[in-house]
Amino acid sequence: MSAIRLLVLGAVRRHGRAHGYQVRGDLEHRGARAWSRTRPGSVYHALQQMAKEELLHAHDRAPSTAGGPPRTEYELTAAGREEYVALLRAALARYDQGPDLFGAALGSVVDLPRDEAVALLEERMRGLQEWRSRVTAYGTPGDGPGRPGHLGEVVNMWLHSADGDAAWTRGLIERIEGGAYVFAGEGEPSAGVPGAGPGHPSGTKDAASQEKAGPAGG
Repeated sequence: MSAIRLLVLGAVRRHGRAHGYQVRGDLEHRGARAWSRTRPGSVYHALQQMAKEELLHAHDRAPSTAGGPPRTEYELTAAGREEYVALLRAALARYDQGPDLFGAALGSVVDLPRDEAVALLEERMRGLQEWRSRVTAYGTPGDGPGRPGHLGEVVNMWLHSADGDAAWTRGLIERIEGGAYVFAGEGEPSAGVPGAGPGHPSGTKDAASQEKAGPAGG
């Protein structure tokens, strides 16, 4: 499973129809580069690849209003919408995902109904608890010769990480059940498509030069 696929599909979905620079701007506004391996080249590659897979429909190229090369606009197909939801559900439910993939899913959790989001996070909790039980079945650091010296710290680190993850996930579930955020079917989202402005890449003075630097067709 790929975080970049989930991020790009989610960005196109939010815009309805978007070219590569808009997708890049959306992800940069969300800070995706700080917690994922998202880079401009990977965004354009993902758009082109998923168009080949018919998850995205590539509309005819149009001249860039910023004076750059012609660009292609992308829109989710029916298969793309199904893929997006499937990736989102799997990334939320599985405890053994990388932080970039779970972060990508968490950033789009409100695209699901509230009850479904809670159910998926509870599944993640169960996975964490089952994994912890399997690890502790062989003993824990300090239990004896089965966990000698500093090697026991490896298991200690795993358990500490799992416990922290479980506590955070439990808190998130409680916040969602308590009415936090606006989920699918509940009305206007609390944060929609990032708009142009001082804090958004497409609103900066050098937006045109940034777009010219992007690959043709993006």
